[in-house]
Amino acid sequence: MITVIGTGTGAATPSDAVKGAELVVGGRRHLDAVRIPDGAERIVLGPLAPALDAIEEYDAKDRAVVVLASGDPGFFGIVRALAERFGSARLEVRPGVSSVAAAFARLGLTWEDAVVVSAHGRDPRTAVNVCRAHPKVAVLTGPGAGPAELGATLARSAPGRVLVVASALGDPERERVERVSPAEAAARDWGTTVSVVLCLDETRVLGPARTLAGAGGGARPAGWALDEGDFAHRDSMITKFEVRALALARLGPRTGDLVWDVGSGSGSVAVECARLGAAVSAVEKAADGVGRVRANAIAHGVDVHVVHGSAPDALAELDDPDAVFVGGGGRELADIVGACARRARRTVVVAMAALDRVPAVRGALADAGFDCDGVLSQSSRLAPLPGDVTRLAATNPVFLLWGVRNPVGTTPVDREGVAQ
Repeated sequence: MITVIGTGTGAATPSDAVKGAELVVGGRRHLDAVRIPDGAERIVLGPLAPALDAIEEYDAKDRAVVVLASGDPGFFGIVRALAERFGSARLEVRPGVSSVAAAFARLGLTWEDAVVVSAHGRDPRTAVNVCRAHPKVAVLTGPGAGPAELGATLARSAPGRVLVVASALGDPERERVERVSPAEAAARDWGTTVSVVLCLDETRVLGPARTLAGAGGGARPAGWALDEGDFAHRDSMITKFEVRALALARLGPRTGDLVWDVGSGSGSVAVECARLGAAVSAVEKAADGVGRVRANAIAHGVDVHVVHGSAPDALAELDDPDAVFVGGGGRELADIVGACARRARRTVVVAMAALDRVPAVRGALADAGFDCDGVLSQSSRLAPLPGDVTRLAATNPVFLLWGVRNPVGTTPVDREGVAQ
């Protein structure tokens, strides 16, 4: 067996951890904390491949191998790489307390409803989007994706979040747990001892106690494509639920994504995307519309970053989206769609009532390198008539076009590192 020992946050390595080992692998501080048996080989973890090759040589000869790791090695740790290489049946794992569990414990908070995301060795955009969308998030950081980088982006789109930076957890002399705003986090050099960063929306993080069927803060809502009556709107100016259902299917909002809702109106699409786990920026030019978007987000318990302005100018300060929904119309629709398409990583969905604008929108999507498709949505709803009978009431027809970015030459979206 290959024995994998997690020391736990701040816990000492057990004195008998490496007894009988012929190969001991681990970080330098872990190796320095134990007495390596005479004659045993010691490998300091750096690049993973050489260590795995050495473990394979010993394992093939049934020679005892011990791997020392921080915290819980099965939680964003070395167990994954070992299991992929040698099979989980060859591993004996002795977990310790993870940095995430320790950080929440320092705050006196439960974390079964938290979303955990790793930014270590990855583009931090996914972690930022998770922080924007969810009220309780733990981010495992790394070089170039630490508190300063998270704070710099959140300061623009979610300045009310609280970042809890936990450093050197378990070290009686160096441990620090600091609460800062995103702007304060962005202005500091945090060094190399950060264990984990918690991102909290304190308006939502301490809600009523509830029984969860399972752990994770990214649970899907019970329903979607909600009825128009579930949103405040003006004069029926809202994307109807039939159209919204197809738009959501084409947008594919998910945890770690950023979605733009341009020409948001009531914010029904923005709110639904947020309910499905995505971070959302809603752009609306009418002041009363801005108020409605915010009110609808609050009513549905989600956070939507609302921008008061007109596209395409209002898009300049937004982070690049994974998906975009464009509603409304106007003579500038094709220009707006083109501006969105040039920055969208995956897809753009456009809803419009005017037939005359379909060719220009298709052209804007094609010019930006998107494969374009679409439908004319015409539906009729059951409506009562006198005499306890029913008729079909037609809704206004709506064109729904969508463009999907051709994968050739595009940047792949990293989905790894989100645990729910």
